[in-house]
Amino acid sequence: MVRGKAVIDIPAKPTIDLERELWTTGIRIVAGVDEAGRGAWAGPVCAAAVVLPNDPNISHLLMGVRDSKRMTLNQRELWRGWIKSTTVDWAVAFASYKEIDAQGIVPATCLAMNRAINQLKHKPKHLLVDYLTIQDCNLPQTSLPKGDARSLSIAAASVLAKTARDELMVKLDKKYSGYGFARHKGYGTPQHRQALQHLGLVTVHRRSYFPMKTMITKE
Repeated sequence: MVRGKAVIDIPAKPTIDLERELWTTGIRIVAGVDEAGRGAWAGPVCAAAVVLPNDPNISHLLMGVRDSKRMTLNQRELWRGWIKSTTVDWAVAFASYKEIDAQGIVPATCLAMNRAINQLKHKPKHLLVDYLTIQDCNLPQTSLPKGDARSLSIAAASVLAKTARDELMVKLDKKYSGYGFARHKGYGTPQHRQALQHLGLVTVHRRSYFPMKTMITKE
């Protein structure tokens, strides 16, 4: 037995158990919130918010939705459409590389999350958030470690955030050729590091991150 560590029960796939607990207390509009791109070296951080219908059948309709990192590209693309067509509401928003450098990644991530929440047409009464507690947000929220593996609404948000950001990074790849953004999506792969060494920084690199901040004097 490991003392001092809480054991988190991770289901085989995300469920609506957490959402259902809130629905049964009369809280009908619950939004799952997640992000993509916090650890990347380039590009924005993206956040999504998803409101599921108060209907047990949604678990069947979105039966293939998982934490986006555990899904293939084709699976994410397929289920992105199902998420958008079967949920009550959804929204996606970004915080730019400039905002990340100016504020730090956690405040910038919270900024993107607040933007996504504020774009929802149905104002949530409670938020289920993967890992983070959203700063500057006056809505009741529950921060859930491994939330994208536990909550279906958070998992759905993770898929929308991941696909939206990946789509943007593919566009940036066409603008900044040679960096491989379409392949690694701005993360710190060996290919990306090698491109930095040979080509230097471009506008969308996060200069507050290592190794970019060590290269600023070489621009």
